[in-house]
Amino acid sequence: MLQATAAIGTFAALRERARETGPKRVAVVDANDEIALTAAADALEQGIALLVLIGDAAAILRRAEALGLGKLIAAAEIVDAADAPACAARMAGAGAVDVLLKGHVRTDVLLKAALDKDAGLRTGALLSDVLLYEDVLGGTRRLVAVTDGGLNVAPTLEQKAQIVRNAVAVLACLGFQRPKIAILSATEAVSASVPSTLDAHALAKMGAAGELGDAEVFGPLALDNALLESAARAKGIVSPVAGHADALIVPNIEAGNVLGKAAKYLGGSACAHVVVGAKVPILIPSRVESAEDKVNSIALGVLLASR
Repeated sequence: MLQATAAIGTFAALRERARETGPKRVAVVDANDEIALTAAADALEQGIALLVLIGDAAAILRRAEALGLGKLIAAAEIVDAADAPACAARMAGAGAVDVLLKGHVRTDVLLKAALDKDAGLRTGALLSDVLLYEDVLGGTRRLVAVTDGGLNVAPTLEQKAQIVRNAVAVLACLGFQRPKIAILSATEAVSASVPSTLDAHALAKMGAAGELGDAEVFGPLALDNALLESAARAKGIVSPVAGHADALIVPNIEAGNVLGKAAKYLGGSACAHVVVGAKVPILIPSRVESAEDKVNSIALGVLLASR
């Protein structure tokens, strides 16, 4: 069980904590992928992960050799499998690997294999994607979570409640004590004309009743009111969450996807994200994400696998 420590505030600190906690066995699913192999080699070099490369073994070896990843080839276990997602899911279900990382495979194919009842990875909880980026709006660099911009398209109130619980669990593993959870909408005013504000108000009440875990939950909040103390003060919003949110709960997948990519491509932040709710952390980075971001995701997965 990961012991409570000071909250992790940067990706450099995240990787350092993963080194202290790990290494864990990370399976790269369909590993014949340049960026995934490069990230795997970096994670191995940093002492974060032990690698299991699953897929067409000959193709994986050729790609790794072409990339000059001799240390990875020497240290990794290579599993030849015609159906890499199914093989990886079964290995994870049997406890042979601790984290799944998407290689050259579609996200939906990997998740379908992971959710197959025979794989043994189901827990009964809703799966959701939690993204981290480094926020600097308040003058101090700190990690902020965004969820769910990857899996749940139009979550119901109960699904949003589980998304909040998943986010609280991730932040707890990062050392956050009673994290501040902002339920986002377009406005802080509760109005039937903006249905997400009704859900936000309901979630705030559930949080106050202790139904969403050990966290401060408040909403609805617009993005500026969630992250900027000056904006919250100007609106007269009184809450520990306003201006200091550790996690941003979005109303739908479109909002989460846009917000996460804005943090990356407009804000210039490094990122990491993980799918939680299964027996093991599942990492589904986009194929266009950098090796650095994938290493951050591996480090995040390692910490979660250490719970």
